[in-house]
Amino acid sequence: MPDSLPLRVAPQARGLAARVVGVLTSPRATYADIAARPHWLGVTIVVMAATILPVMWLLQTDVGRRAGIDMQLQTLESFGRTVTDEEYRQMERMAPYAGYFSAAAQLFAFPLFTLAIAAIAYAIFNGALGADAAFRQVFAVVAHSNVVTGLRTLFSTPLNYARESMSNPTSLAATLPFFEENTFAGRLLGSIDLFFIWWIVSLAIGLGVLYKRRTTPIATSMFVVYGAIALTIAAVRSMLAGA
Repeated sequence: MPDSLPLRVAPQARGLAARVVGVLTSPRATYADIAARPHWLGVTIVVMAATILPVMWLLQTDVGRRAGIDMQLQTLESFGRTVTDEEYRQMERMAPYAGYFSAAAQLFAFPLFTLAIAAIAYAIFNGALGADAAFRQVFAVVAHSNVVTGLRTLFSTPLNYARESMSNPTSLAATLPFFEENTFAGRLLGSIDLFFIWWIVSLAIGLGVLYKRRTTPIATSMFVVYGAIALTIAAVRSMLAGA
């Protein structure tokens, strides 16, 4: 008989690269590590770089500038707006700066979005459901789930350059082109993104691991909210276009 039982060695902490890859390939084990060691700054920088830099590059090219102007025209027209010649010339004058405007908007919106989602999750689970987790843990889970949205930009940018278009290539409207863009069904499918569906599943797994709850009810609730938002956007765009 051995004199003593061997000591159980705690799993080694995953590095930043392993966590980024793990969110995509083995989310449950990765989120367990994130919950135990809630680091968020490194992954936030990585995701913001993956989100901002490709779009800045695209909007600095002639293809990206033309696509950006076309996207603005399509967006305004989808809301029933008619663009005047002066407004079009203004778009052309501002096109060289579009990449910088996009970067500035992302630098502001991305942390705010992450903070808002973390605050909502914390309020629901810790407040309404009486669970127990530190806000730092919730924020770290949300920050790591954003790896999926960063991958979306890396995937979409070369496609947009090849297509000479800034329209979303990962929406259901792009993958299931059964309806015209100016119909309600087309607008609804255009409001639903495959990568955001992946992001919801990833975040639901992370919150389920953190709070030791089943993933399916969390994901279902988030899908209901996402669907309601998509329906609202499609309805508003249809009403404005009709007006």
